[in-house]
Amino acid sequence: MALLVVDGNNVMGSRPDGWWRDRRAAARRLVDGLDAWQAAHGTPVLVVFDGAAGDDVAAPARPGLAVAFARRPGRDAADDRIVDEVHERFGDEPDLSVATADRGLIDRLPPGVAVVRPRWLLAEVDAAADVAGHAGGPPAVDAGPDRT
Repeated sequence: MALLVVDGNNVMGSRPDGWWRDRRAAARRLVDGLDAWQAAHGTPVLVVFDGAAGDDVAAPARPGLAVAFARRPGRDAADDRIVDEVHERFGDEPDLSVATADRGLIDRLPPGVAVVRPRWLLAEVDAAADVAGHAGGPPAVDAGPDRT
């Protein structure tokens, strides 16, 4: 995988750990976990969240992990940003994967983009936090009959 694009709110929301009580803290935890995963795997990560940017949810000061936010408020705003980022990068990064369980977002991705489930990513993030150098590749998700 050459790039992992993460639907931040969707991945956060897939773990019922009370994230809704403090969304910023949950986003920081996810970014910290993705930082550990990225360091262990070397795969660049772009995580996109709903809402406005905040200093409390920023990427670590090292290459390989970028944090982005929706460009507008409202429904599907982060999805729009993810679709834009994927379309911009997919030609140059054909080994691109998106972590989400959002069927609406999956349906908007170009054919050929691999989709991984949040549950897989969270297990990988947990393992990276526990054991440096954890290896493993993402299992692709069948995104429909016209997707591979």
